[in-house]
Amino acid sequence: MFVRRRWQKAVGKRRKDKKFFGLFFLFIFNFIFLVLFLGFVFALFSVVFLKFLNFFGLKILMILAIESTAHTFGIAVIDEKKQGERCILANVSHTYTTEKGGIVPNEAAKHHELWKEKLLQEALEKAGMELKDIGYVAFSQGPGLSPCLIKGKELAKELCLKLKVPLIPVNHCIAHLEVAREVTEAKDPVLLYVSGANTQVIAYAAKRYRVFGETLDIGVGNLFDSFARHIGIGFPGGPKIEETAKKYEKQGKELVELPYSVKGMDVAFSGLLTNIKQKYDSGKYSIEQLCYSFQEHVFAMLLEVAERAMAHLAKKELALGGGVACNSRLQEMAIKMTKARKARCFIPPKPLLVDNAAMIGITAKFMLKTRRYGFDKKAIEEARIKPYQRTDDVEVFWRED
Repeated sequence: MFVRRRWQKAVGKRRKDKKFFGLFFLFIFNFIFLVLFLGFVFALFSVVFLKFLNFFGLKILMILAIESTAHTFGIAVIDEKKQGERCILANVSHTYTTEKGGIVPNEAAKHHELWKEKLLQEALEKAGMELKDIGYVAFSQGPGLSPCLIKGKELAKELCLKLKVPLIPVNHCIAHLEVAREVTEAKDPVLLYVSGANTQVIAYAAKRYRVFGETLDIGVGNLFDSFARHIGIGFPGGPKIEETAKKYEKQGKELVELPYSVKGMDVAFSGLLTNIKQKYDSGKYSIEQLCYSFQEHVFAMLLEVAERAMAHLAKKELALGGGVACNSRLQEMAIKMTKARKARCFIPPKPLLVDNAAMIGITAKFMLKTRRYGFDKKAIEEARIKPYQRTDDVEVFWRED
């Protein structure tokens, strides 16, 4: 009898254990099924919702932007609905450099061809996107070096035809100004745009970005590169000249007298370049002293015409743009000048000062606010670069002020 009771208890316990495990596995099965079912419903809802948004033109589409005007090849992904730096989901680039000599356009173009696919994948990964999420492709149409511009245009056209999305051509110079308006508090600034081939003082008036002053001969970046090449410190020359000038600042600040050529609202650098090369060749001056004096003269000329433009236009904002604007001495002088005028100086972060694709995408974002772009196969196939396009050639239709 005792044995029988123990046997019955053992059997009952086993039955309870089996029932428990059965219920447990049933719960797990139902939970997994519920998760899969909800995932399916959510995915289905997402597809239907996105089609609904797309039907009414409300879908949030990403802008893939390409920069290739000179030594830098860059790709960015921009969210057209976000503001400020938050709209930049990815901004990657690679720059062609040399140990000696300057930029060779065909060699730079080969560099762009080599890096374009790597950078495209890197940008998409950083943004957490796939190509199918891209709704527009923007590219630097000009100005710039033709072989380099062609590489950017070819990739842009290829992507547009593959994805069946609109192509948006962007002026490189204007992009430098628009990125300052997007990522700083600047509303309507005078832009001192200083890069390799471009040196301009720009401001908005009557649906155009007007050039109120510019170089009459050589761009300030090319000016620095030419002198750096002459003294054998490589390309790009601007950062190396800045570094060398800082060494002299610690030793002393005795300026070497150089030509100072400001003509109304314009500047001229060729005489200055010839003179400083002659001074270097004479062996009477150290490289450090020449680099320091070179910067001081050049930046004083640039800020004189920028200040004159601010006074003429009664503007209280100055923005810096272009790779040369990364120079800490130029930034320091610009801040001092604007403070003296009781104005403000706006300087975007360094990655947005140098040539970059984010500024191309941001300009395209501005353009999309007032103009609808559709997929046009013929227009895409016929798209052309404009290596000599001026800033004031472009109608700024997206600004309403």
